Amino acid sequence: MIRLYVASLGCDKNLVDTEHMLGSLDPVRYQLTNDEKAADVIVINTCCFIDEAKEESIDTILELARNKEEGACRALIVAGCMAERYREDVLSELPEVDAILGTGSFQRLEEAVAGALEGRRGIFLDTPESAGAGEGKDAIRSDSASRPGTAPEKMFEDAAEKTAKQRRQRRVITTGGYYEYLKIAEGCSKHCTYCVIPQLRGAYRSVPMGQLLQEAEELADAGVKELILIAEETTCYGLDLYGEKKLHELLRLLCGIEGFRWIRVLYCYPEEIYPEMTEVIRQEPKILPYLDLPIQHADDEILRRMGRRATQEGLRETIAALRREMPDIALRTTLITGFPGETEEQHQTLLRFIQDMRFDRLGVFTYSQEEGTPAAAMQDQVPEEVKQRRKEQLLAAQQEISLENGRRRIGSELEVQVDGYLASEEVYVCRTYADAPDVDGLFFMKSDETLDSGMFVKARVTGAMEYDLIGEKLEEPE
Repeated sequence: MIRLYVASLGCDKNLVDTEHMLGSLDPVRYQLTNDEKAADVIVINTCCFIDEAKEESIDTILELARNKEEGACRALIVAGCMAERYREDVLSELPEVDAILGTGSFQRLEEAVAGALEGRRGIFLDTPESAGAGEGKDAIRSDSASRPGTAPEKMFEDAAEKTAKQRRQRRVITTGGYYEYLKIAEGCSKHCTYCVIPQLRGAYRSVPMGQLLQEAEELADAGVKELILIAEETTCYGLDLYGEKKLHELLRLLCGIEGFRWIRVLYCYPEEIYPEMTEVIRQEPKILPYLDLPIQHADDEILRRMGRRATQEGLRETIAALRREMPDIALRTTLITGFPGETEEQHQTLLRFIQDMRFDRLGVFTYSQEEGTPAAAMQDQVPEEVKQRRKEQLLAAQQEISLENGRRRIGSELEVQVDGYLASEEVYVCRTYADAPDVDGLFFMKSDETLDSGMFVKARVTGAMEYDLIGEKLEEPE
């Protein structure tokens, strides 16, 4: 039995990749362990979306590599976005690393482990998912679609077929089992000027609907109560496969699967939201009135230079329409501050927009100058200290908004999902419909009853902090 330890870094989309990657292993030969020192094999699924993610990935590799000397580790495998982007550098600069798995090669984990345990180092690549990837001297390839003379249509068909094959394998749930992510598409075709994702993940490829429904049924059978739809962009689901957007049809079918209590949708580009989509969210009780709208900025010139198709006027209209149709909707967004050429006036435009829109949840990234992107070569790069100051101003404004929003909920009754128990405070840690796992707020609740993680209970809001709510469990009606 080979003991395997895995570290999954970055976003929830990476976590899904990790779970499918683990599912490709023979369960008779491999045993997962939470003890890194006891592991024969260590796998790190990396991220490199921004500089901080790259630093975390490198630090994690170096930290876990110590187990080759201090623990039982005989093979160190690095996978994911950073492995794809810097594969030759990782292999040459980090001799502790035995194998690299590209973003299209997760199903080859067992092959990589076998080679590493036999003392062979290598890079495992499968394209065209990893669009734009070059070939390293150690590359081991199985990408028939990338051979000379292959038509673009054939490349797409092969990519879709291989993506489907990868996802038909067993999936190892790592979230605790009561909520899980369903990745409905791979890659991205937006080509925002600051983003490397299309280079690493390839063009947007929807997962066939039948396959998603089968995977969702398996998750429901495994006890998952909250299903969270993710992709680089969910709103364009189906456009490449079916010639039109089909997210609304997918959502209706998912609502028909017994077992799911909540269905949540993340990563909706505001300019791609369409009437049938909002209608199904409004009509289906399982679908939470919650949307993640990654707007990135609100100044029209900055949006144009980012390669975004939204405008401030369009954003205002979309947000107003969503709140008009669903008054209780919780809206989350993410922003990039310090984009090249951003003036103080444009920063103030964004700040005023945030104060006007009063988002329920909001995250801010400072612009990261990623080589190979158009924005990296733009003039007037903003100094780091200016980026940080602007980030702090945006977060301070949102903190005030969040506290005011929370105080308005005092006295209201909500359904919450139990995530765990905080023994030091003697409170249960829960989430409301407005809180996606790991990125949003929490609901801290007192209860005399013993509650299990994953349970849904009724609660009353009794207090509010900057981002979190405090409450008490209500007695269930007889």
